[in-house]
Amino acid sequence: MELDTLERVTPTAMIRPHRRITGISAILLPFHENGEIDWPGLANHVRRTAEAGLTPAVNMDTGYANLISEDERQKVLRATRCALAGGEFVAGAFVADKPGDPFDAEAYFRQVEDIQSQGGRPIIFQSYGLTRQAGADIVRAYETLGRKTDAFIAFELGAMFAPFGAIYDLETYAGLLGVSACVGAKHSSLSRQLEWERIALRDALRPDFKVFTGNDLAIDMVIYGSDYLLGLSTFAPDLFARRDAMWLAGDPGFYELNDLLQYLGFLAFRPPVPAYKHSAAQFLKLRGWINSNRTHRDSPSRPASDVPILRDIAARMGVLNES
Repeated sequence: MELDTLERVTPTAMIRPHRRITGISAILLPFHENGEIDWPGLANHVRRTAEAGLTPAVNMDTGYANLISEDERQKVLRATRCALAGGEFVAGAFVADKPGDPFDAEAYFRQVEDIQSQGGRPIIFQSYGLTRQAGADIVRAYETLGRKTDAFIAFELGAMFAPFGAIYDLETYAGLLGVSACVGAKHSSLSRQLEWERIALRDALRPDFKVFTGNDLAIDMVIYGSDYLLGLSTFAPDLFARRDAMWLAGDPGFYELNDLLQYLGFLAFRPPVPAYKHSAAQFLKLRGWINSNRTHRDSPSRPASDVPILRDIAARMGVLNES
């Protein structure tokens, strides 16, 4: 497929009724009021997500992967393995570096091996050393990482989420599709057009490759052929699973539930975008799923005035529980 033909892709022609959607949900890392990690709250949320039918994803942006320590990331992996008792999960392979640092394959290898040793599948977080290379070198870097694992998920992260993130050009993305160990890629540009282009390229070059939408402002991208790896789904994995089942069944209720979930997404993912994690904590507390809406000390927060709006949304969804 010629890359310039992607501009002629018609989204309405891409809609795929009755498609089984693969859902991966980034897990919020909860905190106690004293600022310590709420480990029982984490385990419960991991189990709850898996029981809903979604695959839990830990040590992602939603889990403050770039803010917690290496020791804490390792504890999250162990807690997840124990909570799922051998069940499937994915986890972010995060390498902390600085602008100007070279690509550190050995550091990524250690992260990949740590995740796999706990039974998880690695998601390759971007880093300055990875994304600041030329496109062909980026592809070679993923090929190098593929030698250490049978299957990993790549990750394009817009700079609005993290300063080391980058959205690849289509030539680089096409190269990524050629890496056999790369079974999918999360796309977090918040652009429908860029994601439609990736779906069309995937369909032409490698149909089994998963395009995981990370667009929390357009969660209906699943109707066009994306699957998802979202932060928004951590608010309500049960409702996302219900929505997905509706699409598979051809139930028109899909649209009403999707609209309500999207309303929640528009509120939670407004600037500053990283503060959505505080919105998630506020919402999960309203649901009675965690005991505190405290977040990581270095993560931006939302005003308390958001809580009545979130309470109204939770009530409309039928999930409010303040007992």
